[in-house]
Amino acid sequence: MADGRSLRSRLPDNWHRVLSMRAAVALALLVAGLSVATAIVNIGFDFVGGPLAEYVPEPVQDTAGFTGALTGFLMVGSALALRRGLRAGWWATLLLLPLTAAQGLLQSSRYSLPLVAVSLLTIPVLLFSRRRFDKSLSLSTTQIAAGFALLGVQFYGTIGAYALREDFEGITNILDAFYFTLITSSTVGYGDITPDQTSTEAMLFTMSVLVLGVASFGIAIGALVGPAIQSRITKTLGKMTDSQLELLEDHVLVLGYGELTEPIVDELAANNREFVVVTGDRGAAETLTDRGLSVIRGNPSDEGPLQRAKIDRASAVLVATNHDAEDALAILTARQLAPEARIVSAATDRENTRKLEHAGADAVISPSVLGGHLLVQSALGEDESPLIEHIMGSD
Repeated sequence: MADGRSLRSRLPDNWHRVLSMRAAVALALLVAGLSVATAIVNIGFDFVGGPLAEYVPEPVQDTAGFTGALTGFLMVGSALALRRGLRAGWWATLLLLPLTAAQGLLQSSRYSLPLVAVSLLTIPVLLFSRRRFDKSLSLSTTQIAAGFALLGVQFYGTIGAYALREDFEGITNILDAFYFTLITSSTVGYGDITPDQTSTEAMLFTMSVLVLGVASFGIAIGALVGPAIQSRITKTLGKMTDSQLELLEDHVLVLGYGELTEPIVDELAANNREFVVVTGDRGAAETLTDRGLSVIRGNPSDEGPLQRAKIDRASAVLVATNHDAEDALAILTARQLAPEARIVSAATDRENTRKLEHAGADAVISPSVLGGHLLVQSALGEDESPLIEHIMGSD
């Protein structure tokens, strides 16, 4: 067997990593909740009594209250990005935290003090766990184009409406122009800002903002939100997409599929443990997919399928097919990609136990040796332990 001391030396680092990441995510979500809650309280009730109440003008307090709710929802998005270990989420959260603290101060309410305190507390925690968030944000060309199209339409509408402000009733500054563009492109249209009916240029411009705005919103929702919806639907159907694979963390990775693997998969499924099977067997992949289990088609000894299965985030790797040579190659690849992961393997021939350990397995179990032990224990009447009863199939 592999040296148990090396395994124990890795455990503190793994726990330290998981705890620091979870602490940062939890605090970010707490800041998001407090930001929305304090904004609602300060908007709905006239509570004043904060340390800066007499120095902050009332319009600034109201503005901080309204924008606080928006910042809270943005913080929820950044916390979800943190949950996935994204570097972009780390930067977004780090930039939003001083903003939430400042909004809490400007709201000038005693109910905003917890928001200020938690926001300032989260900053050093986030800085301390900086290296834990190292995943890059991968957006498709379509998603990037959709985002730029949405921003471009808002920019076009704002600049155009401000330039034509003399032909509009209600536009006097750049904020009014942006407000007009936003409610027009989103088809809200309150009617408080309207083009001059005698101005053909203003009428044509308004129609262009409406058409382009509706199109950009539709494309953006389809490109940015569509993959998340698709991920939920495909998960319900028992199939995995790249978007769903991005959410994997602390899962069990099963490399290869054979007779020895079937009971492993059944045991993981029975315990509701999140796991992914990587196999090049098309028939096995289709069978597992029909059962609603997560499968990736590919050679378990290739780096590509293992990287898709997020082996660097896996809590454990199981390798147990009927071919020790193929298992050894899979173990070598897994150990190279995930040096800290615990790898457990089964040896069809007990003579190969040492070879699989040298390949990088932390523990190797020989079914033949285990079966012989169980047979002897059962014959001698010493099979009363719950574990042996479970293995032997006793009621």
